[in-house]
Amino acid sequence: MVEHNNENLDLIFHALADATRREMIRLLSEKEKTVSEMAKPFDMSLAAASKHIKVLEKARLIQRTVEGRTHTCRINAETLALASQWLSVYEKFWSKRFDLMESEILKAKKKEH
Repeated sequence: MVEHNNENLDLIFHALADATRREMIRLLSEKEKTVSEMAKPFDMSLAAASKHIKVLEKARLIQRTVEGRTHTCRINAETLALASQWLSVYEKFWSKRFDLMESEILKAKKKEH
């Protein structure tokens, strides 16, 4: 059963509401990246990238490890799975609706012939 009242879902979808953060997640899906590597495609300062990363961390979408001065980020697959599970409930809803609509269209076509 998917937990619909999980307060972390608010943090997850807030974090994913921003296009820059969604792109950061996409980039991290390819491989782990340093904060510098994450900032580069956006032509933003490390401070600005760090703010986005902190939002993603707070939502537990990513994890950051620090070795010396190098901060490396990776996706937290469990949190992405939580969001996916929540969305899958609505995917099932829409699939049922489209199946019903298809059925009605086929019935109408049969009546025409």
